[in-house]
Order: sequence, then structure tokens, then C-alpha cells
Amino acid sequence: MANKLCSISFNAILTVLTAIALSSCSKSPPHQAAQTNQTTEAAAPAASAPASATPLRQQTLLDADWRFHLGDMASNEVIAANYDDSQWRQVDVPHDYIQEGTYALTTNKLWKGHGYLPYIPAWYRKHFTIPASAQGQVLRLDFDGVFRDSEVWLNGQFLGRHPSGYTPFSYDISGIAKLGAENVIAVRVDPRQFEGWWNEGGGIYRHIHLTTLPGLHVAQWGTYVISTVPNGDQGGNSEADLNIQTTVENSQPSSVQYEVMSELVDPNGKVLKAIKVGATAPANDRNEVEQQTTIENPQLWSLQSPQLYQLRTTILQNGDPVDSTTTTFGIRTIHYDPDKGFFLNGQHVEIQGTANHQDFAGVGIAVPDSLQAWRVEQLKKMGCNGWRTAHNPPNETTLDACDRIGMLVMDENRHLGDPQTSKTPSGSTYTNFSDLDTMILRDRNHPSIIMWSMCNEETLQGKPEGAKIFSAMMQEVHRLDTTRPITCAMSGGWLTNGIADVEDIVGINYNTKVYDKVHARYPGKAIFGSEDTNQKTTRGEYANNKNTGMCSGYTLSDQDWLAVVNRPFMCGSYTWTGIDYKGEPNPYGWPDVSNNTGLMDCCGFPKDKYYYFESCWSDKPMVHILPSSWNWPGKEGQNIRVLAFSNAKQVELFLNGKSLGKQSTPHDDYVEWEVPYQPGQLVAKAYTDGNTVATDIQETADAATQIQVSADRTTLGTDGEDAVVVPVSILDDKGRLVPDADNRVTFQLAGNGRILGVSNGDPADHDTDKADNRKAFHGHCIVVIEAGTQPGTLQLTATSPGLAAGSMSFTVQ
Repeated sequence: MANKLCSISFNAILTVLTAIALSSCSKSPPHQAAQTNQTTEAAAPAASAPASATPLRQQTLLDADWRFHLGDMASNEVIAANYDDSQWRQVDVPHDYIQEGTYALTTNKLWKGHGYLPYIPAWYRKHFTIPASAQGQVLRLDFDGVFRDSEVWLNGQFLGRHPSGYTPFSYDISGIAKLGAENVIAVRVDPRQFEGWWNEGGGIYRHIHLTTLPGLHVAQWGTYVISTVPNGDQGGNSEADLNIQTTVENSQPSSVQYEVMSELVDPNGKVLKAIKVGATAPANDRNEVEQQTTIENPQLWSLQSPQLYQLRTTILQNGDPVDSTTTTFGIRTIHYDPDKGFFLNGQHVEIQGTANHQDFAGVGIAVPDSLQAWRVEQLKKMGCNGWRTAHNPPNETTLDACDRIGMLVMDENRHLGDPQTSKTPSGSTYTNFSDLDTMILRDRNHPSIIMWSMCNEETLQGKPEGAKIFSAMMQEVHRLDTTRPITCAMSGGWLTNGIADVEDIVGINYNTKVYDKVHARYPGKAIFGSEDTNQKTTRGEYANNKNTGMCSGYTLSDQDWLAVVNRPFMCGSYTWTGIDYKGEPNPYGWPDVSNNTGLMDCCGFPKDKYYYFESCWSDKPMVHILPSSWNWPGKEGQNIRVLAFSNAKQVELFLNGKSLGKQSTPHDDYVEWEVPYQPGQLVAKAYTDGNTVATDIQETADAATQIQVSADRTTLGTDGEDAVVVPVSILDDKGRLVPDADNRVTFQLAGNGRILGVSNGDPADHDTDKADNRKAFHGHCIVVIEAGTQPGTLQLTATSPGLAAGSMSFTVQ
């Protein structure tokens, strides 16, 4: 594939958030602007287009056509621009090379937690050209995320080291880059020093951009919108007051006068108003400009209607635009009541959330942007309204999806201490806030974020030293954002002198027995379940088996959830987890290489517990039968335990047309029967006020005869990174899922696209995800495909010996 250098047009740039703060930027408060005139408000432009068509800043995606070498090498050779990397493997990033390894039983406890995969260093190199027209501009390399301990060189010159695998970083290459000629980036990655205890992957797993800027420009994450809705907590929203803060960076050797023009665009794309203020930027420094304005009758961001506004920021010199960015934001109010829970826009909302790691089946931690939204949507449609970014700052596209779809986000910092030095430095010397600052600056305009989490289950959580460190972190967060409470996820220490004494709201992991005690100790603080209902189940399995690594679907979550929902002072909780993830193979270890706690398996197929929470969280009438199949050969006449989850008032169960009784459904609980097994049809009907509102049918399937492939969309874009999950099912001749089918399915993709990976949700499957085939697990598997850069048609075909093939086409445009 040829090297790509794409100039983004002005309009396209305006739709992209300014990304990634310079790792070398000053952490001291910015100088206040020398105001040359008062803020003035201009009439809204006649059209929503910007004032100039000239490209002001350019952002070039550098994801394509890297060279990759697995294993370490002597850096003095590899970093040289003339080093011959022609024999290295060609890859595109995002890329997670750890997922390409081979599972192996080991006594290394850290490797066990990371999914029994080997972790070794690797190198990447990229050849690209910067046009001569960039002369005099500020040039910056922006890395969204590299796991981990990355070292970067450009043209043989060392740019820097970034230890954290979860925060973005940047390097100014203005004095090093060759204009009009080839440049070479070399990146060394070393993921061996883990930051967590789950599969963290390894590689350049998020995007890389070359950003070209004028000397006077909006700083990275340099716009901040604070909205206030007077009487908003009482439901009034006749107007919203906005405070707009813009940090402007001047990389020139002399001070300059300029104006900041801020245009406000409503959720329908209409420009509401434009306001301007003048200021002076000191030489080689940055300053902050502040503006106030009001929006009449604002459209509030909510879970049901997540309305999003845009702030278009233009820097003007002598009336001409020199830089412009767009910031997406929402207008909403949040309030935490110590006795009544959480309120959004004045309305009580129960946080019905899940915690989620960042990896996904088939792709590891290198999750394409389109799959980030897909994961959020799968949980949203069953009533989930919250997403905890366990246990680290997420890919920003996840936050974008939560903004658009409507999720309440607990945004989490990785460590209580500083990962660049140690996890728990002493409070008296804790001054390095670079990674924490990065998270707050990058994320603070996202309306979906309702709390900042500083850490998870730290050893100092119940000690005064932990409280001291936490207080320093809180002070730093408040310097950058004062609009959200600060918390953490605690697994103990709530009733001692520790973090709970100083944090704004108290998070409790798992211990339902302390809810009342913590509420009594902190009567002025809101409380929520930061992590709970950690029940292990395997999709399609109904008996525990340590030898095979399977966990029974009869392991229920009701008691832990009821402990939350039956206490009005609890704000809700974040269930562990929404989706299974690689590593931390609880409860058995080997042969499992994945975790079993998800509401969905690692492919996104729902487990039975998914439907239990749907019955608690969703208003849409539903009923679900557990077990989710009615194939029990050899158990004829034996009792099968049958449960029904439903949000209706009553459920009636039928076997082969005969009623087995109607039962009233307890609130957020279940009903059950003992049913002597006989093949046929098991039906659950849910009733409310005497009307049938939902039905679930489980029918005994025959032998497998065919493959079905399906996807939630068949149109993909041409950016070269648009991916889709394609679920695959093994069916009998009547179109019924065959629940014990384990046929190996092989995939072929014709057209300008590629197979990113495969999986099946089996926590003990040791096949690699990086393949074109996979065995079905309880009748299901997936393939993840990605479109290329050319319009056309992709044809996916799935085959298996003895089965009719399945296929579907995708339009790429």
C-alpha cells in the first residue's frame, strides 16, 4: 500500500475535536489574556459554513502502511532513517500484536492474568513525506495511545518516552522534520511492565496523526465550555449560561494581537450566534480568553435525547482567520442527593451501568472506531445507561459514542499514584499530574461524563496516606474542571480514615453489606456501586465445570442488584462487566483465557444474565427463558430448572401447548418452574393487565444443516478503517439455532476489504483470533471485517463441510 498523506479540508477539520495535549506543555495556569476590547456579540451568520474556505490547520492520518518487527533490536541501528526495513511485515495501525501470540500454560502469575499470552517488545517504522508547503508551520506528531513504555525517534533523533499505555501524547517535530522529503518514524514498544492485571495488549493500538498548525493557534484541548442552566435541577430550562474558555498558543518569537470568534451551532446545525473578543498573546507562550453568552431554550442532553451542540472557534489576525477548531458539547445538569440518589436535568435517574475493558474479540485492544459505537449500542438497547471506563482513560471515540447514544460515564484514571514513577508515591512528593491532566483536558467537554474516578481498588484506599494523595489529585482536577464530582472505586477502607473521607461521592465495590454503614458514616455524601454483581457465567452452559472452564448460567445476579435498587440513597451501580474480556480468567484459570463476568460474551452475544438486567432496566416489555435452549438429549422425563426474566406483571409457561402455570413476577427478580423434559416447544408468555405483551420461545432443534451470517448494517465507508461485526449462526433445516453446534466455519472476503479477526465467545478456546476460520461455540461465532479505501462491493462467504454456505454483501461508498 502506498504511503498516505491526506489533507483535511476546512469543513472536515471543523468536525474533528482538537486532539492530544503536548506531553511537554506547561502545567502551570495559563496567563490571562490582555483584553483589547470587550466581548462583542455578532448576528448569526446566514449559513453554517465558516467565514473562510482556506485550510487553517491540517490533520493527516498516519495509520496506514507501517513496518513491524516482533522482538527487540539494537536501537542504534533501527532508528536510522536509512535502515533497511523492507523485510519487516507491513501492518496498519491501530494494531495489537499481543493478540497474534500463542496461548500457553505458565506459572508466571502476571501472564496468567493477561490471558496466558507472551508479552515481548516490538518495533514499528513508518516512511512518509511532509509537503514543502508546511514551511514555517508548527508540526506535531499525535499518538492517541501506545501500549506501552513507548520510545519514539524521527529521522534518527530521539523525540521522547511515554510510559503510560492509556494516555495520548505528542511531540513537536517542527525543527526535525524534512519538508518535501521522506521522513521516518521509529517506535519501540515494551508492554512487559504491566499497568493492570487483565489482558492489556501491546502495540500502537490507537490512531496517529500529523497535525500542521499556524504559529498562533488554539492549544491542544484548548477549548472548554461550561454550561449552567438556572433552575435546571428543578426542571426549568428557559436559558443556559455558557462560559467559554479558549487557550491560545503563540509559537512565534514576538507577541501578537488577535481575536477569538466563537460560533455556537445547535443540534440541528443552525448557527445561533457568534461572539468575539480581542487579546494579546505573549511571545512563545499561551494565554486564556474567556467569554460569556446565553442560549435561549436550550435542548438538553439526556439519555433519551442526547442533544449535542458545537462550538466553532476561529482565531483571527487583522480580521483574517489563521486557525479554527470545533468542540462538541452538551447542556445538562447533574446533581447527587445523599438520600435520594442521582438526578439528570432535575429528574431522578438510576445509574444502570456496566464496567468495560477496552478490548474486543478478534481485534484485541486495537478496536476500530465503528466498533466502539457498536459495543455501546449493544448495551444501550437492553436498558443499560452507564459505562465505566475500567480501569483507565478510554479511547476517545468511546466517549464520543456515549455522547451520541446517551450513556452516563464514570471516566477513570489508571492509578492513585504516578505510573511514570510508582503506583503509590508519598503524598508529600506527589506533583507529577501529566497523565491525570491529559485525561481531564481531553475529556472535560463530553456531556456523558458524570464523574471523575481517580483509581480502582488501591492498597492505600483506607489509609491517611491514600487520602493525602487523593486530595492532591482532587485539587489538580478542580484546577481544570469543577463541574463533576470526584470519586474512585473502593474495595475496602470505607469505614476507616482514608479516601472516603475526602472524595466527593463514595464508590463501593461488591460489599453490599456496608451500604447502610457507609451511608450512616457519610450522611452528606452520595453513594453508588462502583463495581458489583460479579457473577461468572458462560453463554450456553448450565453446569460449572472447572476442567473445561465453563460457568453455569444459573449463577444469578439478582441479590446484588436488589441490594442497590432497594435503597433509595444508592445512585445505582456499574455491573462487572458488560462484555467478557481477555485475561483475568476467573474463577478457574487455565484452560480459560478470558473472563466470564460479562452480560455478553466477548463477541457481543447475550448471555442469560443480559436478559435478567434487561428485565430490570428496560421499559420495553420482554420475557426470557433460562435455559436459552430446549435441547437436553438423554434427560427425557428429568426435571429441568426453568426461570423466566420479565418486566411484565405475570409470566405463564407452556410446554408443547400445555400450561405449566402462571406466576406473578417479583420486582427486579424472576419466576421459576421445575419442568420434566420432553422435546418440543417451551413458551413463556408475559402479561400486563391481562394482555400478552411479550413472548419467548425455545424449541428443540434438529441436526445442523446451514450457516446464517448477519450484520446490523451493510453499508461501509471508504476511510479504510470502517469495520463491522458479522454474527454467524449454525441452524437446522427449519432455521432454528442448533445450541450444541461446534462446526468450524471458514470465511472468504472478496473485494477491497480484509478480515480483521474471528472469535466465538468460548473462554477456553485457544485458537488465535487472527485467522480466517473459527469453530462455533453453542451455535455462534463472529467474523470482523473492515472495508478498504475504494468504493465497491464486499462479498462475505462462510462455509463448513456438510452445511449450506452463508453469505452476504456490503456496499462500500
